[in-house]
Amino acid sequence: ITGASSGIGAKPKELLIKLGHKVINIDLKDGDICVNLASHEGRQSAVEQLHTMCPDGLDGMICNAGVSGACGNLGLIISLNYFGTVAVANGVYDLLKKKHGSCVVTVSNTISQGAGHKDLVYLLNALARWVRRVSATWAGNGVRINAVAPGNVHTAMTATMSTTAKMALNALPIPTKYGQECLMAPEEIAEVMVFLASDSARGVNGNIMFVDG
Repeated sequence: ITGASSGIGAKPKELLIKLGHKVINIDLKDGDICVNLASHEGRQSAVEQLHTMCPDGLDGMICNAGVSGACGNLGLIISLNYFGTVAVANGVYDLLKKKHGSCVVTVSNTISQGAGHKDLVYLLNALARWVRRVSATWAGNGVRINAVAPGNVHTAMTATMSTTAKMALNALPIPTKYGQECLMAPEEIAEVMVFLASDSARGVNGNIMFVDG
């Protein structure tokens, strides 16, 4: 799992460990593999270390590392949320093939949280399109790939949101939490990630799963 030291990514790690799985956390800090996935060198190092640690293959890869739009650094958002995800997923594709594993990608909504240029909006939307595009070929080699599109979640990132932004979120007519605090619990996203990565979802491929309440 990338980005499993905190936030949404920490929850699937906890759930998978409870189920008896070995989990490798790839993150900037406090990870089993500590690298900067926003850089080419960091991505390459992560992929190389996974090949060294798991020469017999991977059962699953959850690409979750990302930053929020509140960081204000659009270059970082694109480098990490898009290129970091695609590079790691492609980089471990051969390991997933060895075990007919599955890949789960977090499709970020962060570009909508600021004044993003249309080209950048397209690029983040392209992550969902990339999942759809490669899913048939990957499945032909026994590897499923799906994406989770999360709503706004209670994490350290959203804790820094302004009062105005929180008021705007609470005004959204989210059916399952209408009239309440609309930020979701990380577990609500994590449980879907774990499902999609598991054999219980063996018939699900190329899907963009919206988990937004």
